[in-house]
Amino acid sequence: MKAVRFFGHKDVRVVTDMEKPTPKGDEVLLKIGGAGVCHSDLHIIDEGTVGGSVFTLGHENAGWIEEMGSDVQGYKKGDAVLVYGPWGCGHCKPCQQSKENYCDHQSEMAYGGGLGLDGGMAEYMLVPSSRLLVPIHDLDPVIAAPLTDAALTPYSAIKRSISKLTPDEYVVVIGVGGLGHVALQILREISSSTIIACDVTEEKLAFAKELGASHTINSKDENAAEQIQKITGIKKAKVVIDFVGATSTIELGTKIVSLDGDLTIVGLGGGHYQYSMSGLPFGVSMTNPYWGSRVELMEVVGLARQKKIHIEIEKYKLDQANEVYDRMRNGKIKGRAVLIP
Repeated sequence: MKAVRFFGHKDVRVVTDMEKPTPKGDEVLLKIGGAGVCHSDLHIIDEGTVGGSVFTLGHENAGWIEEMGSDVQGYKKGDAVLVYGPWGCGHCKPCQQSKENYCDHQSEMAYGGGLGLDGGMAEYMLVPSSRLLVPIHDLDPVIAAPLTDAALTPYSAIKRSISKLTPDEYVVVIGVGGLGHVALQILREISSSTIIACDVTEEKLAFAKELGASHTINSKDENAAEQIQKITGIKKAKVVIDFVGATSTIELGTKIVSLDGDLTIVGLGGGHYQYSMSGLPFGVSMTNPYWGSRVELMEVVGLARQKKIHIEIEKYKLDQANEVYDRMRNGKIKGRAVLIP
């Protein structure tokens, strides 16, 4: 079996001698249709954020059920499914609420397939429990694979603030990349606030307009905050969602978020914020959400099936994995890259 394997710091190889797994108990073997390529992979590869083991990459996975263990119920061979990405213990309170992304035992475990355990950049993937599957019905697994992160993560971040996203308020999205371009579509569909998008290229800003942004601002401009405040007025933006997470974008967020607003930092840009009492407006909640719940992934599938959201994808073969990672490092991927076995 062919697979894209992580062997250690900056060492990714495509191997062809992997043994095809055999499921037992509640395990499910998927024939992979598509595996999304994510910036989180680069944090693993280039920075060693998940160390100490060799594993198959790929945490955005979709495919068809190939085989099932004897304890699996409710599925049949050929069913098209997504793999819910964050794998918790399955037993603690957050897991029982379908929030395995906040499992009480997360610090003791690998985060999931492609994040310390074998993921889906392979011809087949062994999923340890059928509870981690979400049916996609008539969706194409190749198109649907990135929904598990590129759509679930922004959807969950937006839902945290949904009560504040009223018609008289403004929401700012910083970064129109793999997650940000989906966030714009989700905001367009489930909220009624005026959307402002920020990025550093005119191409991305034009793309943001196509996806529902009412206003676009180049965040490289020194006066970007002032330009945004000309739009929002004195009350500023009730919600700011930062899909970059660099120091510069976090600082921009602190300047444009309103009193009692939400500043949500999703991006893994390695930024820092030095808190001071006068640095944030009173009442602001600064949060760093991680992924989303399995129930929220079901809701994301509903949005996709209604054709209310779509993910721009570029298709590649498994053998092109390292080429794709290089393109991603250089900012040359529009939307999401998907590896197809």
